[in-house]
Amino acid sequence: MKIAFVYPGQGSQKNGMMQDFYENCNKAEEMFETAGKISGYDIADLCFNEKEELNQTKYTQVCLLTACMAATEVLEEEGVKPDATCGLSLGEYTALVASGAMSFEDAIKLVTIRGQIMEEAAPDIGGMSAVIGMDEESLREGMEGIEGAYVANFNCPGQIVITGYKDAVEKAGEVLKEKGAKRVIPLKCSGPFHSPIMEDAGKKLRKYIDELELDDLEIPYAANLTGSLVTDSNQIPELLEKQVSGSVRMQQDIEALAKAGVDTFIEIGPGKTISGFVKKTLEGVNILNVETLEDVKTVAARVKELAEAEK
Repeated sequence: MKIAFVYPGQGSQKNGMMQDFYENCNKAEEMFETAGKISGYDIADLCFNEKEELNQTKYTQVCLLTACMAATEVLEEEGVKPDATCGLSLGEYTALVASGAMSFEDAIKLVTIRGQIMEEAAPDIGGMSAVIGMDEESLREGMEGIEGAYVANFNCPGQIVITGYKDAVEKAGEVLKEKGAKRVIPLKCSGPFHSPIMEDAGKKLRKYIDELELDDLEIPYAANLTGSLVTDSNQIPELLEKQVSGSVRMQQDIEALAKAGVDTFIEIGPGKTISGFVKKTLEGVNILNVETLEDVKTVAARVKELAEAEK
């Protein structure tokens, strides 16, 4: 059995996420406090107290990474360890911490800056929409000639996200529906993330990435930019810089993990977004979720069962 820890990205956040970890696990509480000291934000307050600010990019990113890593720590204490990791956009940073390449503290510093840079780069000028029921070739043909609209994410078969300037994304959505898309769903996102509009933001972020001392990867992780597994930490700065403005190849990441032998995917974080992508991309794999403290026991027991069944 091979396990991948997979992490959601911005948009999955919700008030109250991982509160039971914070209230019942000393290590999780410490991580929330550490993240607060480094970022300068009251992470627990933002996450647990119905704060609208939780949905602002500059707060969302550091809050989500903290919540997901707190749950990861508790799951690993139960003896469940990954053989590889992967995350969607912001989730790639969580994946890097879980893979040993980046310390939790450095990741908090970096995503705090990343959130600020991304929010400042495109304040409320952009948008993103999920296009359902259309293949890549048809989608690209439909978007041809629409300036300011781009492909952001390849999530899974039949789901591609478009991004760019707000008006261009809306126009592209209308055209794609006329061309055969089953649905076009606007996402709760105010920026043209993963588009060329964000190139300067990526360059700004690179200065801070280069200041960090990355460790060797203990296990491989799947990179959004390439849709392939990474084993060399020297590749990480370039991948993270270009990820800000490049398409996220989540479907290809999932396929690469499966090709490497991963048969059990554990999504750690609020919601089941990545689990849905795995389900639509692969057949015959185990998909588990950790969103609550109770889930940790359930998942640990299930992993033990699966391991015993292989003997």
